[in-house]
Amino acid sequence: MSKIACQILIVDDEEDILTAGRLLLKQHFTYVKTTSDPYQIPAILTEQPIDVVLLDMNYSAGATSSKEGLHWLKQIKQLDPSVTVILMTAYGDIELAVRALKEGASDFVLKPWRNEKLVAILKTACQHRQEQPLPSVAKSSHYKTFHYGEFIGTSPVMQRVYQTIEKVAATDANVLILGENGTGKEVAARALHQRSKRANHAFEKVDLGAVSETLFESELFGHAKGAFTDAKEDRIGRIEAANGGTLFLDEIGNLSLALQAKLLSVLQNRQVIRLGTNKPRPIDIRLICATNMPLYDMVKQGTFRQDLLYRINTVEIQLPPLRERREDIKLLAEHFLEIYSQKYNRPELGISKETLRRLSEYRWPGNIRELDHALERAVILCDGNELQADDFYFAPGVDGIQVSDKVQHSGQGISEGDHTLEELEKMMVQKVLVKHSGNITHAAKELGITRTALYRRIEKHGL
Repeated sequence: MSKIACQILIVDDEEDILTAGRLLLKQHFTYVKTTSDPYQIPAILTEQPIDVVLLDMNYSAGATSSKEGLHWLKQIKQLDPSVTVILMTAYGDIELAVRALKEGASDFVLKPWRNEKLVAILKTACQHRQEQPLPSVAKSSHYKTFHYGEFIGTSPVMQRVYQTIEKVAATDANVLILGENGTGKEVAARALHQRSKRANHAFEKVDLGAVSETLFESELFGHAKGAFTDAKEDRIGRIEAANGGTLFLDEIGNLSLALQAKLLSVLQNRQVIRLGTNKPRPIDIRLICATNMPLYDMVKQGTFRQDLLYRINTVEIQLPPLRERREDIKLLAEHFLEIYSQKYNRPELGISKETLRRLSEYRWPGNIRELDHALERAVILCDGNELQADDFYFAPGVDGIQVSDKVQHSGQGISEGDHTLEELEKMMVQKVLVKHSGNITHAAKELGITRTALYRRIEKHGL
């Protein structure tokens, strides 16, 4: 059974509904994404093309008024008027259905649904969506606004990134995206996909850092029933799932040499062979890879194949760390504030000028991801109507060039002869806190001490 090329988002607070919907719909459509948090809808709609949203009407415990569903229907239509929205609820209400249709919904589904009816409704919605002309992508206007897909920023370094994406997206050239953790490598990959001729087909992301060596072939190439002990049915691999669309291999620098050779063979031959079979299956994909690791140094060291590097980097995009685009920090902070003030019902919140200055001076070792988490934490903890610097956690030694900053970025180790044991302990705790963006659990694990012991040292050294 061939699948319909359609991207569907299911939004419901019940995990059972999400699981049932995903299992049913992925048999009929190329892409099905689920979320239990409606506040994720804006981010999802900006990071990837969605054709149809299957939207629950109630999210608060015990809610039956369906006001939340109507609210999110309006939000979706404001973000993208062309997205088809189908509302679902466990409470039949003809008046509500009529109101929802007037406000932009295309249909209304009563839970529990009948599988055949739901699939038929979604097929009709997808076909209608595909008949609509695709919105044209503005060229010069992208560089004059601070939004570019899910990217936010007007800095010159980001303008160059946008221009490269715009030029490369229309081609099928393999792209290698380089950058530190949290700089937006997946965002860049999705932007390339959304602006490509494959935008209406699957965007298949594979986190190679999370795929074990023993499961690599099964996960990427697929397997036949009986290929190994737990292979109880035929399974399509992630590469085949991307057929006609884009395959995004994240953290490609983590692959062992043996797995690099297997991947290279597939990319060169443009075909996969499922485990347990001898039948080659042709693939038609656009390949995008990403890593935060120094691949060129790894080639010199013999830990990354040079021929694979040549294969994956027809075009290379380098994403700058946040400290190299400080003029974008204010825009990003205000963007995240808007999201989290709405999520946590704090619409009156603002950011003081002094706080913005402090945010701009901070080095953000975790980049945009760290700023995102910092704003969410500050919104939750803030007592007044204006975020202050005290509402944020700034890792010690990251403001300016202080001792721990030198230790982390100069490439030199700590000279024991220059410091007392107390100073060395303080610098080590600072360094590990910076590395893990203030995450106490991860920092304590690396230091080999308990969370309680780490808290004692933080208090002891005035951190």
